[in-house]
Parts: sequence; structure tokens; C-alpha cells
Amino acid sequence: MKSPFPYKILLASKSPRRKYLLELAAIDFRIDTRDVEENYPAEMAAEDVPEFLALKKGRALIEARKSDELILAADTIVELDGQIFGKPKDAEDALQTLRQLSGKTHRVITGCALYSENETQSFSEVTEVQFRSLTEEQMKYYVEKDKPFDKAGSYAIQGFLGATGIAAIKGCYFNVMGLPVSRLLLELAQQAKG
Repeated sequence: MKSPFPYKILLASKSPRRKYLLELAAIDFRIDTRDVEENYPAEMAAEDVPEFLALKKGRALIEARKSDELILAADTIVELDGQIFGKPKDAEDALQTLRQLSGKTHRVITGCALYSENETQSFSEVTEVQFRSLTEEQMKYYVEKDKPFDKAGSYAIQGFLGATGIAAIKGCYFNVMGLPVSRLLLELAQQAKG
């Protein structure tokens, strides 16, 4: 069956979750990536970082883009009180992050960049996630079982910790997974109108 959306996407991400979400939305895409240093200016506000990094990742693929494709790049962070929690270095780093998030409400911010032949567009989506107070046993079980080393904030909403530790979310669920699909479709429609 043909996709209801006329977009061809070059996805600048190896994330299995972003791949899954594009498939879920019936968007035609292929994947290509380049190694990009995920650094940003020290004085940059946390809410600006994901969009900045998404633009950087997308820019690295301009030469690989076919004329009928839009490059889609994305970056997700977890932010609490101005502190950015990216992907953990190891199990202890993951546990330390989860201890800091436990019992609090944090923000998940995903920045997206779209590159067409003539235009660059970017946006960010914010979702608030409220964690229950997590037990040390819950956190250790999760880190040992799910090994969340490729996840911003050291957790996945669609996994054990999401099911057992999240009290509430305000905003887009899929944004917490790594891609605000509904907002993306609105932005793609705007881009198509040109």
C-alpha cells in the first residue's frame, strides 16, 4: 500500500526508535549518517542544544541528499533545572542520572532539522515527564536489564522504567521516544507547500 505522505526522507540517524516511528507514520525513508561531534557552545541554553545538534547532523549529509529527498536530523536531550542529561557513559553514570530524575519532573527536548534543496527548517518539541520516586532496586534492575546506554536521560519511556516509574507526561509521548511525529508531519506539510 502506498504511503499517504508524499515525502522522501533521508534520515540522519541510526536510532532504532526513530526508524520505528517513521515506519509507524508510513513515511518513506532511507538512512544515512556521518560522524558528527555532538558538541555545542558552553553558554548555549539547554533548550537550544537539540536543535543546534540536529542542524549540525543534517548539514553533514547535504552531499548525500538526492534531489527529491528531505534530510531529517534529530537530537534529544533530557533537561532538569538547566542541567543536560545525554547518553550515559556506563552503568554508574546511568544510575546517577536516574537518582537525580527520581521523584521530579524533567523536560525531554527533541530538536529536528529539515534540509531540502532550497530551504533549511528547524524546530524543537518539549515534553514534561514526571517520575515517581524510584527505588534503588528498580533503577539497578532497569540499568542491568535494559542497558540504556544509547538513551538520553538513561531511560526509555517505552520500557520497564516508563511503565513502572512515570507518573505523568505533558506533551508528545513520541517526542520522549526521540521524534515528535505529529509535529514533524505538520512541518513536512509546510515544507511541501514551499
